[in-house]
Amino acid sequence: MSAAGPPSERVLVVGAGLMGSGIAAQAALAGFPVTLEDLTAELVERGLGRARRALDHAVTRGEVTSASRDAAAGRIAGAVGLAAAADADVVIEAAPEELGLKRGVFAELERQAPPTALLASNTSSLPIGEIGRGLGRPERLVGLHFFNPVLQMPLVELIAGPASPPESLERAARFAERLGKTVVRSADTPGFVTSRALAVLVNEAARMLESGVADRDDIDAAYRLGFRHPMGPFELVDLVGIDTAVAILDILHAGLHDERYRAAEVLRRKVAEGKLGRKSGEGFYPYPPRAGKAP
Repeated sequence: MSAAGPPSERVLVVGAGLMGSGIAAQAALAGFPVTLEDLTAELVERGLGRARRALDHAVTRGEVTSASRDAAAGRIAGAVGLAAAADADVVIEAAPEELGLKRGVFAELERQAPPTALLASNTSSLPIGEIGRGLGRPERLVGLHFFNPVLQMPLVELIAGPASPPESLERAARFAERLGKTVVRSADTPGFVTSRALAVLVNEAARMLESGVADRDDIDAAYRLGFRHPMGPFELVDLVGIDTAVAILDILHAGLHDERYRAAEVLRRKVAEGKLGRKSGEGFYPYPPRAGKAP
């Protein structure tokens, strides 16, 4: 995580939410100058705060030094609006999983970013070809799917769009590897590898809960102890966000026409009740607010 990137490679992360702030922290820690962008100054400031907390937690875990943290924090700047793309060499979009939104972002990025810039989406479920539909140069777009928490999870999925040339894919792979990540490659299909597997795991656990096979704690313990998973499925979906999980299931169900991906009713109820997991303070588990935590 400490390898320095050349100063000429400037990274723009579009979307200052949980994933975007983590990606920004990871890139800064690897030595890249980073701009974290969102729609308003308030959203940008929140994202910068999340990035700083992610770096602080890495120090607490003993993964980086205080000096490395401070240097990385100094490499991250904030920006409102996509005009910041004009100076970017690598752009990573981390906006919500909405096809129309992502298409609009990339249409604007194609206008604003230099023609040599690599454009990548952090989508976890939407096909790259669909996101890039309508672009003048869709070959510029690839998928780089990071995992939460970004600084701790070593994997990145690399997805080729229908028009992605080998040189764009190799450039994206080298970038991810310089962030300290292991790259796996997936075909451009809904959910790729990991989201398809995760969706089935979480959905089946929710259906077992609904049908009374076992309760929440016993299902989570069975997955942790029987399969050596670091988290049970309900702990995991609370971390990911139950609304995010339902959105992914809906995309997979529509794209693959497979009933395994029809979201369990208990997941939809949690979303309707606003119980989205850690980010809302309650999901399948309660999460007491941390003292002094910024919103």
